[in-house]
Amino acid sequence: MYQDENNIYHYSGDESLPRDDYSPAPRDSGRTEQSQPTYESAPVYSYDPEVKRKAKTPFFRRTGVKVTALVLACAVVSGLCGFGGALLADRIGGGNTAISQSDRRPIDVVVQQVDGKTLMTPAQVYASTVNGVVSINCSAMSTNIFGQRVESASSGSGFIITADGYIVTNYHVIENASSISVTLYNGESYAATLVGGDTDYDLAVLKIEATDLSPVTLGDSKTVNVGDTVLAIGNPLGELTFSQSQGSVSCTDRAINVDGTPFNMIQVDASINPGNSGGPLMNLYGEVIGIVSAKYSSYADTVVEGLGFAIPIGDVQTLIVDIMENGSITDKPYLAITAGTMTAQMAAQYQIDVTEGVFVYAAEKGGAGANAGLRLGDVITEMDGKTITSMEDLSGAKKGHRAGDTVSVTYYRDGEYHTTQLTFDTQPQTTGTTQEDTDQPQQDQGGYGGYNPYSGYDMFDFYDFFFGRN
Repeated sequence: MYQDENNIYHYSGDESLPRDDYSPAPRDSGRTEQSQPTYESAPVYSYDPEVKRKAKTPFFRRTGVKVTALVLACAVVSGLCGFGGALLADRIGGGNTAISQSDRRPIDVVVQQVDGKTLMTPAQVYASTVNGVVSINCSAMSTNIFGQRVESASSGSGFIITADGYIVTNYHVIENASSISVTLYNGESYAATLVGGDTDYDLAVLKIEATDLSPVTLGDSKTVNVGDTVLAIGNPLGELTFSQSQGSVSCTDRAINVDGTPFNMIQVDASINPGNSGGPLMNLYGEVIGIVSAKYSSYADTVVEGLGFAIPIGDVQTLIVDIMENGSITDKPYLAITAGTMTAQMAAQYQIDVTEGVFVYAAEKGGAGANAGLRLGDVITEMDGKTITSMEDLSGAKKGHRAGDTVSVTYYRDGEYHTTQLTFDTQPQTTGTTQEDTDQPQQDQGGYGGYNPYSGYDMFDFYDFFFGRN
């Protein structure tokens, strides 16, 4: 067998080694001599006194010598490396190893008055307008599946519209909130009350009891161009308060659908995240040109980046004043027609040569559409200079107007295009259930395009349309 003593191995089968250099013979295992294995030649190890002497040297003496040698070697190597590095640096830097330090003095960002004429840097825009931006935190009570009342929280952004505490934000930021808290840039927090809002425009106005605030300055969203630099200040993720992101305008009149509601928006590539909703979109003059409203993080199964949207401030500016004065939008424009998106199937069925636009199913007698000459079978293709291909386009075109405004409407009838002037009615505050009471026909009623063109109409009207009787 082998015995390990200080990493020195000996073979116990060699009786020529001194007795104290190998272990005692193992206990008798009961085997007879004949049962023991035999070897033709056994290994023979010579005895070396020097090995024994080294083995019995105290461990700390041998370790100390090695450590000392190692330290000395490291010191020598370090010295050589230092000398070599200095020599190399001297050769590379021409002998000058000083670190270059700029003596440029920092430029102080001066708060400027937003006058619509002074072009500013992004840093100046932030310093000049951030006091007009607010962080909004909401709580809401709901009932879970177990019938228990639970509280949930949400956050968003907004901006101060008047010095006495009126604040604009998105309606979806404060929807169903039981309490609303507004925090200013200086850290002061106020309880806010909801003055009014509208889901169709995703617009809400809040009020806090405060004075001498710093309101923002509204700009003209119609002057925005693709490529313009824009800035979004808000409360991303509900925690990164008063953050500013920068980008450019990607499209000035992008039609998108948000939860079934059509919007014409300013598309931007600035970073916009949950919590930015309701905050201002600004130009480099420090003017608010839009209300940050939505972001696409995915489309179908595709992950997307750089797709943010803001409601043009010009589309809702008069509505903001209406809510401030009346608590709701009282002057919503109303066409007083029942209509639906035109389809190729409808065009083939009705033998109409256009496949895009808004098909008029009916016009209320004495209403805005009827007074403008619209009737069953007309296809609206343009309003106020904007091409109309669907109900979403029509709803979006209306959002820039109020009741009483007059717009030009182009429609297709009997193989020809006609243009007429239409003056909007005021949309009723409470509408009925029949299709004649609304511009947007009821869904899922059958018929073409999801609509039922035969619901609630006088059959003589259809006879007139299909067979040409006037």
